[in-house]
Amino acid sequence: MHGNPVPDTYVYVTEEGVTRHYADGSVEALAWEDVVEVRVGGHDDQDPPGQPEDVFIVLLDREGEGCVVPHSATDASFLSRLRYLPDFDLERLSTAVASARSDYVVVWRSPEPPSPLPDLEYD
Repeated sequence: MHGNPVPDTYVYVTEEGVTRHYADGSVEALAWEDVVEVRVGGHDDQDPPGQPEDVFIVLLDREGEGCVVPHSATDASFLSRLRYLPDFDLERLSTAVASARSDYVVVWRSPEPPSPLPDLEYD
């Protein structure tokens, strides 16, 4: 029986957020409401020879945790959801993807940092 090989990574985009599942079973996930920065970058010179180069879109939260999305795994739903980020510029993203290098470039930051979580007291 011949089936399609399992990809190294899966990316799921929903109204709530983005999740990336790796072949090793690890998972990165980030809710859209927690995204405070979007970066774009590519492979570096340390990548194995013969591995196809890809550009990565990195979504980060205020603690620096995030979700790394290969550009090759993006689709219309991912791009349309990015447009909901305040003042997000798809043209700037496209330019950054087209000229991506090994270092990462910030293409969007939240115009207003999220307010800190209130201290809650429990009875």
